Amino acid sequence: MYKLTEAIVMKTMKGYVSKIRVLKVSKTPLVRFSLNEVNCLIAAHNLIFLGDVDEGMQIVVAVEYNSRNQFIVRKYLVIGKTKIMIEFENINV
Repeated sequence: MYKLTEAIVMKTMKGYVSKIRVLKVSKTPLVRFSLNEVNCLIAAHNLIFLGDVDEGMQIVVAVEYNSRNQFIVRKYLVIGKTKIMIEFENINV
């Protein structure tokens, strides 16, 4: 009759990116990175993430926990210039 639904708890985090790794190469690759020593996973928009973000950059992420209590990134925002913007500026100089 009635279905129980879980509330999706989103948390935002701000910090510096380190240890970017591609964990799974497939139709939907899985990327792992650390944000202030916290391990995060990103599956959606991960190829764009790899083009936008490099180690040492500051970002803000919206994350939620999955069933394994892992941080899953749903949205991200680069603070400052993205990796592609920096590379494009270096080409034009």
